[in-house]
Amino acid sequence: MEHDRMIRSFLMAAGVLAAVPVFAQAGAERDSTKTEVWAAVPAVATPTGAAPSDAIVLFDGKDVSAWEAEQGGRVPWTVANGAMTVVPGSKGIRTRQHFCDMQLHVEWRSPTETKGFQGQDRGNSGIFLQERYELQVLDSHDNPTYANGQAGSIYKQAMPLVNASRAPGQWQVYDIIWKAPRFSTGGGLTSPARITVLHNGVLVQNDTVLAGLTEYIGAPSYSPHGCAPLYLQEHASKVSYRNIWVREL
Repeated sequence: MEHDRMIRSFLMAAGVLAAVPVFAQAGAERDSTKTEVWAAVPAVATPTGAAPSDAIVLFDGKDVSAWEAEQGGRVPWTVANGAMTVVPGSKGIRTRQHFCDMQLHVEWRSPTETKGFQGQDRGNSGIFLQERYELQVLDSHDNPTYANGQAGSIYKQAMPLVNASRAPGQWQVYDIIWKAPRFSTGGGLTSPARITVLHNGVLVQNDTVLAGLTEYIGAPSYSPHGCAPLYLQEHASKVSYRNIWVREL
C-alpha cells in the first residue's frame, strides 16, 4: 500500500511539472490586443427623439414629398395634426425612393369609431415591403379575425407570435428589420425574404421566412425583382400614419 501511494504521488508531481511549461507558454501568449479590431470604425448614428441621425425620414408629420400616389402624382391622403390619413377610395401611396434591406419604423392609428365594423373591416391597411410583401395593419384589439390576417401578421402567411394591439384610436408602433429576397442572374430564388417585427415593443415576427409575395387568394410564390418602393395600402378605412423613417442596411 505504501508503495502504491508513493507511485501515485510521483505521477501527480510529474504531471504538474510537465504542465508548468504549457501554462507558462499559454500565459505568455495571452494578449488581449490580438482580438481587438481597430482598423474599421462604425459610423455614428445618434439616437434622437424622432429618428436616428443616419435615417431617411419619409414622413415627419408635414412633408409628403417622399411619397406619390399609387398611379403617380400628388399624394391623395389628408395631412393634419402631424399625421397623414387614408382617404377611402383614393388608393394607396408609395415612396419615390426604392429600398431593399432596411430597418423601418412606422407609427399607425386605427379609427376610434368601431361601431358596425368588425374583422377585416376594422382599421384595415397594410405596409408592403418592396410593394409586394404585406405586414398587416388592422385594429386587432378585441376584434377576432383569422390569425394570419390580424395586426402583426405577414398577411396570409405568418400569424404574429402574440397580439400586442392597443385599443382603437391609440398610436401603434412597428419596428421592422427587412431582409430582401435574392435572385440569381437567371431569375431563380437564391435567398428568400426574411422579416423581424416588434409591435409596440413586443416581438411578433422573429426572423420569419416568407414563402413569396402576398396573395389574397392562392399560395404565395416568388418572381424576380429588384429594390422597390415602400407602399401603404388604402383599404376603405381612415387609418393614420406618422413618424416614418428608414435606415438602409
